This record gives sequence, structure tokens and C-alpha cells, in this order.
Amino acid sequence: MRGAAMVEFAIVVAPLLLLALGVAEFGRALYQYEALTKSTRDAARFLSTYLSTDPAYPIASAQCLAVYGDAACPSGSGTPLVNGLTTSMIVVCDASHTTDCQDASDPTQFASVATYDTNNGASNGAPTGSVNLVEVKIKGYQYTPIETFFNLQGLIFGNIFTVMRQAS
Repeated sequence: MRGAAMVEFAIVVAPLLLLALGVAEFGRALYQYEALTKSTRDAARFLSTYLSTDPAYPIASAQCLAVYGDAACPSGSGTPLVNGLTTSMIVVCDASHTTDCQDASDPTQFASVATYDTNNGASNGAPTGSVNLVEVKIKGYQYTPIETFFNLQGLIFGNIFTVMRQAS
């Protein structure tokens, strides 16, 4: 009987271990994705307080905020919020900065987006004002797995972005 229990345990332990590692890997991927989403949200919120035409428009500071969690990039080699994230992966799109902003995930326009009054338009149904938008996007982030067993080294997240209303 003891031998039968050992054989049954040996048969069951491999799938259970594989299942546990899979759940851990999936949880880590979700954690990294959420950390990246939060970093774009923080950077977009930071840039939303500036006009895109402001001479002191802090794109570099927003990139540092998205990568390191601090608007001042650490000197030397700082530790990013998520392993493998670099400032070159952070793209800022707004009314004045449209380089690399032609993905399907991007809004069709960043300046003069129509807004409506409380009656959903003027008496003729036309928009009564406009706003500017700012988008902070992480492009090309490659997932770094816990274990190479699942062969996820080549997994690249799709664009992770946040769009917010910018100061006017």
C-alpha cells in the first residue's frame, strides 16, 4: 500500500507543480502589466498640468516618472519600477508632440477635441468648446518571466497607454 501511494503521489505532483508555477507566472505578468499601467497614469497626470506649448514642457521628467517613479531620473543606473523598462520606451503624444503616435491605440486627434455644453451642443447642435489631450504610452515592453520553463521570454506586451485632458 505504501508503494502505491508513492506512485500516485509521483504521478500527481508533476501536474500540480506545473499548475502552481503557471499560476505564479500569470500573477507576475498581471502585476507587471498593472505596474506599467500605473506608471503611464502617473506620467499622464503629471503632464496634464502643463500646456504642450509651454517652453518648460517636462517630457524627460514624465519619462523618468514613468520608469523610476520619480520625475528626477536617478544618476547612474537607477532601478526601474519594472525590470527592463527604459525611458526610450515611453512615448508622449499631444497637440505639439506627434512623433510615433500613429498606432491604432492612439486617439485620432490630440488638439481641439470637441466638447459639448449641458444641452449636448449649442442650439444648432455644434460643439461649444474644445480640449487638448495628452497620451503617455509604453511601447515595446518585453515581459521578463520568473522561470524560462514556460518559454515566455519573447512575450512583448501591447502598447500600454493613458490619455488625459491637458491644461488649457
